[in-house]
Amino acid sequence: MKSQAAGCLFLILAATPFIYYLLVLFSTWRFFGDADKRLSTDRGFTPPVSNLKPLRGVDPEAYENLSSYCRQDYPEYELIFCVGDESDPSVPVLEKLKRDFPDRQIRILFGSGRNAINDKVAKLVRMVNEARHEVLVINDSDVRVGPNYLRTVVAPLRNPKVRGVTCLYLSTEDKTFTQHLQSIGMICDFFPGIFVARQLDGIKFAFGQTIVTTRACLKAFGGYEAIENRPADDLLVGRYIAQQGYEVELLPYAVRTVPDYDSFQSLFIKRLRWLTVMRHMRPWGHIGLTFTQGLPWCLAVLLVHPSDGIGAAYAGAYLLFRLVITWLVGVWGLKQRGLWKKMPLIVVWDAMAFVIWLLTFGRRRIRWRNVDYRIRDGMLVPVTPNPAPNSWR
Repeated sequence: MKSQAAGCLFLILAATPFIYYLLVLFSTWRFFGDADKRLSTDRGFTPPVSNLKPLRGVDPEAYENLSSYCRQDYPEYELIFCVGDESDPSVPVLEKLKRDFPDRQIRILFGSGRNAINDKVAKLVRMVNEARHEVLVINDSDVRVGPNYLRTVVAPLRNPKVRGVTCLYLSTEDKTFTQHLQSIGMICDFFPGIFVARQLDGIKFAFGQTIVTTRACLKAFGGYEAIENRPADDLLVGRYIAQQGYEVELLPYAVRTVPDYDSFQSLFIKRLRWLTVMRHMRPWGHIGLTFTQGLPWCLAVLLVHPSDGIGAAYAGAYLLFRLVITWLVGVWGLKQRGLWKKMPLIVVWDAMAFVIWLLTFGRRRIRWRNVDYRIRDGMLVPVTPNPAPNSWR
C-alpha cells in the first residue's frame, strides 16, 4: 500500500510541469492577444530622448547595428556613446556614423572616470549625468532596430504609472548549430517563463536590449552608481523601478541582436553564468524551476514505467506541450518563419538547461571576460585582486 501511494505521488509530481505548461499557454495568449492595442503609438507623444550606448570593442556587423539608431522616425533625440579611450576599435565606426549622419546629434565620450568592476555600468553613470533629456533609452551595442523603434518603446511612458519599458529580442540570422539552439531556447523556454512571471507577479525586471526610463526614476534608487559592482544591472534597474510603485511594461515587440556565440561551449558557459547569477538573486524562484522542467520528469517516469504505457503517455504529453508552446510563442506571437525546422532542438535545449540548472547549485563563482568572480551578498568580488575592469553582457 505504501509503495502504491509513493508511486501515485511520484506520478503527480512528474505531472507538475504539465500544469506549468498550461500556465505558459494561457500567459502567452494573454501577452500577445492584445499586441496591436499595446503597440499603438501616440503620434503626439514624442518627448525628447537621450539614447545611451556603452561600447567596448566592435561587435559583428557593428555599423549596421549602430546606424539603425540614426534612422529613427522621431523628432528629437540624441545618441551618446561611451568607450574606454580613443584606441577602442569601435571609434572608427562611431566617427563614420558622425560623417554619414551629420544631422543627428551624436556624442562620443571617452572613459567613465570611475573605477568599477562593471565597466558598462560605470560608463552609464557618466552618460546619464551628461544626457540632455529626461527620457532615457538604454540598449546594448549588438542590438539592431527598425525606424519605428523609439516611437514604439517610448509610447508607454504617456501613462504616468509606467516608468519602465523593455521588450523582447530575436536573432538577426542564425547560421550555426549553436545559434539555432540559442534561438529555439529563447522561444521555447526563456520567453515562456517571462510571460508566466508577468501573468503572476507583473514585470519587475528589464532586458539590456532595451531599457526605457527617466532620470528621476534612476535617481530615486541611487542611479547606476548604486549597482556598478553588481551583476545583472538590467534586471536590477527594472526591479528598482517597480519597487518605487511604478509599472514596468514588457512590449510584444522584438528588436534584433547579432548572434555572438561561436561555439557550443561559449553558449554553455554564458548560460551557466547567467543562471548562477539568477540563483543568487532569486533563490526560491531558482528552486521552483524543479517543477517547470518536463524532460527529466518524463524520463524518470519512462524508467519506472517502461512498458505499461504510462511512461509513453508522459513523454507524448511533454513533446506535444513543448511543440505547441514553441508554435504559440514563435509562430503566432513573434511571426517567425521556418521555425518547424528548429523544433527538434527543443529536447536538446531542455537537456542542456537541466544540466546547467543542476550545476548552479552550490556554485558561487562565475567567469566573466576571462576573469573569475565570487558572488557575495549580491556583489561581484574578484577572485584575483585588482582585475581589469570588464563589460557585462
